[in-house]
This record gives sequence, structure tokens and C-alpha cells, in this order.
Amino acid sequence: MKTELQIPSDLKFLSIVENWFMGILQVELGNRVDWPSLSNRLRLVLVEAYSNVVRHAHRDQPNLPILIRLELKERDIALEIWDYGQGFDPSSYEAPNPGDLQENGYGWLIIHRLMDRVEYRLQVNGRNCLELQVSLAK
Repeated sequence: MKTELQIPSDLKFLSIVENWFMGILQVELGNRVDWPSLSNRLRLVLVEAYSNVVRHAHRDQPNLPILIRLELKERDIALEIWDYGQGFDPSSYEAPNPGDLQENGYGWLIIHRLMDRVEYRLQVNGRNCLELQVSLAK
């Protein structure tokens, strides 16, 4: 099953993004998974990824669309989030120090901890793509 959503870069649309994503997964996966645990995990990843695009990649440009693609493959969930921002170099990311009272920088860490595969591609046909995958076979 494949589907996609194109939505403006504005946090006021976050609940629409969440409802679309979580609704599709719940309908498609039904009772085959531990839904409470999986839904909390995936909701957090989606919120972090979408809000990072809005706040960083498309900063102050709500007219730029965000494309979100969802694919369910056998026992895997694949999610792609496409943006038109400048992008960033993941190799320059430094994880926050747990002892510091740092406000930002946790999203990338959370995404990496909760997903099985994270890949970020800069400037593919003028857009950036964050690819996320999690296996349901655990």
C-alpha cells in the first residue's frame, strides 16, 4: 500500500498530518501489531520530522509544500518527507550532551533512536528527502 500527502509548511496543519498518517496505519495494520507502542513511537518521529521542515528547511515560507509519502511493505513501514529547503549536512550534527540544558537538537537524535533506518538525501531534483524505515517484525 502506498499513499502520499502534500501539505503546506505550517505547524497549524500538524494535526492533519498526524491524523492522516495514524489513521492509515491503524486501518492497514489493525491488530497485527502492538498499536499503542507503535503509534506513540511513529507519532513522535512524524511530529519531529514535519516540524523540523517547517521550522528549519522552510523557515518563514509556508507557501512551500511538504510531500509525505507512506508505504507499507510486508512487515516494514517506509516514510519519506520531501522539502525544498537548503538542507543540512548530517555529518555536522552533534548530539546534545545530556548534562546541558539545551533546547534544540534533539529531533535528529530521537528520529535515529526510534527508526531502524534513516537516510537523508540532499537536492534530489531540487528537493531534499528524509527516508525513514521501521520493521514491524520485531
